[in-house]
Amino acid sequence: MEDRHIVAIDLGSSKFALTVAKINGDDIQVIYYREIPSDGIRNSYAYNSMKISKALEPLVRDAEKELSIKITQAVVGMPKFRVRQETGTARNERNADECITESEIKELKDSALNTYPLEDTVNEKLFGAVAQSFSNGEDFQLVENEIIGMPSGILEGNFKIFIGKSTPLHYVDVAFNKLGIAVARKYFTPEPVAKAVLTGSEMENGVALIDFGGGSTSVSVYYGSIMRHYASIPFGGNAITSDIKTECMISDTLAENIKKAFGACMPDRLQNLSEKTIQINDEATAMTKQLPVKYLSEIISYRVKEIIEAILFEIEQSGFADNLRSGLVLTGGCAELTNCCNYIKELSGYTVRKGYPRHLFSTGSSGCNGVFETSAAVSIGLVLTAQNDHVLDCIEGENTINTGIEVVLGGGEASVPDTGHENDGEAGAEPEPVQEPDKTPGNGTLFPDGEVPVVKPEGGKKHGRKDGGKAGDKDGDAGKGDKTVKNPPIWTKVKNLFTDYYNDLTKE
Repeated sequence: MEDRHIVAIDLGSSKFALTVAKINGDDIQVIYYREIPSDGIRNSYAYNSMKISKALEPLVRDAEKELSIKITQAVVGMPKFRVRQETGTARNERNADECITESEIKELKDSALNTYPLEDTVNEKLFGAVAQSFSNGEDFQLVENEIIGMPSGILEGNFKIFIGKSTPLHYVDVAFNKLGIAVARKYFTPEPVAKAVLTGSEMENGVALIDFGGGSTSVSVYYGSIMRHYASIPFGGNAITSDIKTECMISDTLAENIKKAFGACMPDRLQNLSEKTIQINDEATAMTKQLPVKYLSEIISYRVKEIIEAILFEIEQSGFADNLRSGLVLTGGCAELTNCCNYIKELSGYTVRKGYPRHLFSTGSSGCNGVFETSAAVSIGLVLTAQNDHVLDCIEGENTINTGIEVVLGGGEASVPDTGHENDGEAGAEPEPVQEPDKTPGNGTLFPDGEVPVVKPEGGKKHGRKDGGKAGDKDGDAGKGDKTVKNPPIWTKVKNLFTDYYNDLTKE
């Protein structure tokens, strides 16, 4: 079977991510993944085409140069915010002696979309439809796998119709036209993200998927393997960064990097780290600022609480709050905040785990750093959805790209590198003890290291652990058991984050 390639671009409020995947039958191999700071996106929807194209251009050109290809088209996600849901129905009369097929279900879904009367056809766009139940005229509340294969003269379906604004989609088209790239498909992202991070048993038993992004936070409620409710609020990680910037009177860039390096919830349960102070040296004014880590955690916790309480309200409004046997799954960039899962568990009473992309694909020899992190969930979901949608080849160039590994064709799962996320926090497992942050600040940082002032502990001392840097599992890694964290102690990692500036300062 001939290879084809899918290019997926995640237009996030805080980052753009470009993914290139090679498809051969059921096998997926991600051969390229990169993230850069975004521009022209606010609360997940596009507002400035010129800024989008300028920010995307170096990312696209770097991918083309590294892979020796020409990107001709791509799949993108639709906005998560300003989306409302309505109820629609569709009905077909058919030959009663023939069994209902999967293609008829798809035609019924398309019919529900095409016949739904929009209130404002100029400014509104149908984002998608999700089947809720089917009927054959005698039996009701049937799910898709039950009604397929039944002979019936009537096929009727009830659907959730998702409607959003058309202007942001037009802005995306304009931005991609400036880059010379066609938009092959636009996908409403809740279902692709669920495909990337949720298991079949979780969706069957009831789960709420929270996508904690930069400009917005959304929740999708699943029960009986069907998305029953969707809602989004215009607050996310950018609001946390803004709070840090305002309270500490520092720049956006520095606030973002401090959030990534030291961001944590539950300030009273940070162990020894709560007693530490971050010293910020400002070159412009030759002044230093003191930022207690506990105070930083208090700023973050208040904003996270506000966001999660709004999401919990939406879960209650769905009518399925008592049916979430699999609890909550937290994905998106802000899911990496230390103690965030434990804090949400404390606020909600549900079991909570992090939603990493599942191992449904392999990677090339470069490893595609970051592709197995929570921030990559949308990108991987777009690839998985586009694979099933039989999107045409998105690139031109060499027929063979050296990816460094051999992919075994067939129906089995592809061989993937060990990322340390397998079996992360299975629903129902006991949460791990709350601990200090142990993230490597350099991983996933969206801004060049040289653009921010140096951040180091008070007095210039390093505060490493005497036990050689061992710590408990990361937040949300319930069920994995004790292990040794390979990353260096937290203050050493801050030095690594701003290594160039730190070395220059030392020489002086």
